[in-house]
Amino acid sequence: MYFPTLFIHSWLRWIFLIVAILAIFKALMGWQNNKAFAKADNALGGAFIGLMHLQLVIGLILYFGLSPMGYALFGSEGLMKNSVMRFWAVEHISMMILAVVVAQVGRILSKKAPTDLLKHKRAFLYFTISLVMVLSRIPWTESARLFRLP
Repeated sequence: MYFPTLFIHSWLRWIFLIVAILAIFKALMGWQNNKAFAKADNALGGAFIGLMHLQLVIGLILYFGLSPMGYALFGSEGLMKNSVMRFWAVEHISMMILAVVVAQVGRILSKKAPTDLLKHKRAFLYFTISLVMVLSRIPWTESARLFRLP
């Protein structure tokens, strides 16, 4: 089960990144052009948050159940001194959880904003911060991890 789940988690990242860029761009255009907050804006924000939550759930399944890395590394000696082990055991999961929280708070604040302009602005700011957090903890230097094949 580990490899199919890891494959899904890895490839779902690309769908998430595309939706995230679209949601952020649409929020920016709505904010800058003072557009009405339409159903499409709400749906795109919902898709962004939904994909983040799905990625988090799959990641937690990997972390706590299926992966030989992650939670299993906590008994390892020198965990915090080894940058690769620390990345997978602590940094990746911690940043992703925080990114989901930031995005979810932004979505809630955006939906509750009194004006359309403020809805777009809040969505743009929080979604962008969340995406930067996610991008900071994707293992970009490990090219084999970017496009996993079954």
